[in-house]
Amino acid sequence: MKKLEERILKEGRALSKEVLKVDSFLNHAVDTKLMYDIGEEFKKYFENHNITKIFTIESSGIAPAVMTAFLMDLPMVTLKKKTSKILNGEVYQTTVHSFTKDSDYELTLSKDYINSNDKVLIIDDFLANGEAAKGAARLVEEAGAKVSGIGIVIEKSFQLGREILEEKGYDICSLARISKLDKDVIEFIEE
Repeated sequence: MKKLEERILKEGRALSKEVLKVDSFLNHAVDTKLMYDIGEEFKKYFENHNITKIFTIESSGIAPAVMTAFLMDLPMVTLKKKTSKILNGEVYQTTVHSFTKDSDYELTLSKDYINSNDKVLIIDDFLANGEAAKGAARLVEEAGAKVSGIGIVIEKSFQLGREILEEKGYDICSLARISKLDKDVIEFIEE
């Protein structure tokens, strides 16, 4: 997605070989028009996948997931990173390792928001090593539902996430695929 790549080059900051900061439009301040365009791109790619629900992980994936769900006229579910006292045990849970924070968290899905007939599209802001997407997929599959696709806003293609997810048979759509990242260097895969 050219518009997204241009925005990353203009406002993104490569802090190291692994860290890209895009908080001015994606995960702190949110550019709603850009999120709408992202939602349209995901809709175009996944509209024939018979999706029944959109899932995302709190919190950075919420904006693109909301727009995608809105444009596809589908319900959206947010997978929680912290357990809540009101979920009362009727949940699916899995442990996920956060690359960015270098820590583990429990990803939680209430059993009220999924059934075995669901075909789920998982939307996330970044794909690096694939841990978050794998965790979300584990919850979907534990419920007996199907992961019909994974939509990623920014993929760090020099890391193993895509390869790991493709080996599991998931259909992945990444809107910006970064081939190289270094201090003040951002390069994209030319497609």
